[in-house]
Amino acid sequence: MALTLYAHPFSSYSQKVLIALYEGGTAFEFRVLSHDNPEIMAEFAALWPIKRFPLLVDAGRIVTEATVIIEHLGLYHPGPIALLPGDARAAMEIRSMDRFFDNYISTPQQKIVFDSLRPEAERDPRGVAEARTMLDTAYGWLDKIMANRKWAAGDTFSLADCGAAPFLFYADWTHRIAPSFPNVIAYRQRLLARPSFARAVDEARPYRHFFPLGAPDRD
Repeated sequence: MALTLYAHPFSSYSQKVLIALYEGGTAFEFRVLSHDNPEIMAEFAALWPIKRFPLLVDAGRIVTEATVIIEHLGLYHPGPIALLPGDARAAMEIRSMDRFFDNYISTPQQKIVFDSLRPEAERDPRGVAEARTMLDTAYGWLDKIMANRKWAAGDTFSLADCGAAPFLFYADWTHRIAPSFPNVIAYRQRLLARPSFARAVDEARPYRHFFPLGAPDRD
């Protein structure tokens, strides 16, 4: 039975899984979540009442959360690249970097975006300021880490890079990566040049008008 992915092309966490699927050349059915497709939305809600995506269905098994989906793919549908190695020590570094990108790049970035969608009276300027400070702090830490690395955990593209790509992509739109972080800028450019992520970016282009802060005319 084919894999079925419930996701949206413009979603950063959906792109995280799409990159892994494209890296592995894995066949799957893409069920695009949109209010224009109420039947698909109803399918998705019945499978996962929490309604957070992406969601993978593999022969009836429901797999949630982007990182877990990627690990599932590595175990049950391995591709030519092991995005998470079998060696536990090497895998720990990758998982550590994966959590960094989730917690300290994606989370504050989304805080800023979601706040912009609220009515003005309900906005949280202090929380947004803290999120921007967190992003600058995270950029600074990452700049030092990437001074001697090609990819997030070393010389090999991994699960951590699958998350880094969309998270840094949108973070730079939301809170620009300053020139004082040249290693982060260079890493983001390497990610954009990766065929799997370039494909995800291209597939999401028709949806850029949804970005509430205004999608920049670059990338």
